Amino acid sequence: MQCTAFATADEYHLGNLCHELTLKGYVEITSLPRDAANVLVIGTEKSAKEYDPGMVFFFREGSVAFWNVEERTMKNIMQVLEGHEIQPYEIALVHWENEEINYRRGEGQSKLHRGDILLNLDMSLANDPSLTSLQILKSRRKVKLSHADVMQKIGELFALRHRINLSSDLLMTPDFYWDREHLEQLYDKTCQFLSINRRVKVMNEKLQHCTELTDLMRNHLSEKHALRLEWMIIILITIEVIYFTRL
Repeated sequence: MQCTAFATADEYHLGNLCHELTLKGYVEITSLPRDAANVLVIGTEKSAKEYDPGMVFFFREGSVAFWNVEERTMKNIMQVLEGHEIQPYEIALVHWENEEINYRRGEGQSKLHRGDILLNLDMSLANDPSLTSLQILKSRRKVKLSHADVMQKIGELFALRHRINLSSDLLMTPDFYWDREHLEQLYDKTCQFLSINRRVKVMNEKLQHCTELTDLMRNHLSEKHALRLEWMIIILITIEVIYFTRL
């Protein structure tokens, strides 16, 4: 069996998404804890492995995880998902940054062992692996951005850093696991296996580099603007001197 997860957008419209999927024959799984309000769970009979149910987890923060779902069904659901994304990511980036994790069912507590997830037969819900997408910035030899464009990029970088470090659950355990000790341990171990802390650190370092680059471009544009004003003043003074000299 296989789990495939994608991060495709900043956020999902879970209500509208649920409505469209149920119209297409998918079944919503409602037997969730009350504090799991930011996730939509859909069941499908078209699973990759026969006699084992396929499940899809949609997280409001913009990630989706497919558990034991055949590839054709996965593609159909991804197409439906496109209409309910808020600020979607580039398609190439979504499929470049993906994780495929094998899992199996067995006895004993659910755990992560040597890259495989062992699910307890009595548990209907497991942890929720998700992905973080990496922002790719391309620079050119000649700066073709205006001062307003550079300031907009700086604002986007700060907003992304705020989302990663303060608004998301990447650096802290979600509230859902606080009163579920065993699931919290499984969640922490999964984060360690996926190197979440290291990835966030690398992301912050790259964003810091991008911020320094935008600051450099802003300073360059400011100096260029100041130089243009100086030349305008020199030209005006020259014209004025020539005019009064002819008089």
